[in-house]
Amino acid sequence: MTALSRQRAALLVVDIQEKLAPAMPAHVLEQVLRNTLILIDAAQRMGLPVVVSQQYPKGLGPTVSALEAVLPPTAYRFDKVEFSASSGLPPQLIGATTGRDQWIIAGMETHICVYQTARGLVDRGLEAYVVVDAACSRTKLNWRIGCDLIAKAGATVTSTETVVFDLLGRAGSEDFKALSRAIK
Repeated sequence: MTALSRQRAALLVVDIQEKLAPAMPAHVLEQVLRNTLILIDAAQRMGLPVVVSQQYPKGLGPTVSALEAVLPPTAYRFDKVEFSASSGLPPQLIGATTGRDQWIIAGMETHICVYQTARGLVDRGLEAYVVVDAACSRTKLNWRIGCDLIAKAGATVTSTETVVFDLLGRAGSEDFKALSRAIK
């Protein structure tokens, strides 16, 4: 397994939406939002593209406002009705010229959209890193099932802290100090 690379990685936030969020257990939602905010901060600091999908926003609403407030203006956004977000990725980010073949995934729901997205990326020959402490389902059982299916599909099951420190690669920088404070 290769290390995450600032030149190869991108962040994909899958369907963390206003009307879907209240269906999640409150303490789990709080953790997912906190960790997704850290991932967005890390992506911005390290120059990773950020992509945001919304599942049927007419019914499930827009991206949660706490995330929307910190998304970079360059974030690529798209709406979808398919459960997988893998087919909606911008072609300019997955081509041979950009080298974005490592996709860090956070989102809702782990056993549906996150799983199908990870599977779709792996099927396309890309690396998928599902940040399970930044992903959730309405029930812990479905979250666990999603995590198992994601691993069986060939994606890497990981955590926010693991992703951030893998991308940093070393201590001592201003990015290290800021992200370390955010993780604590």
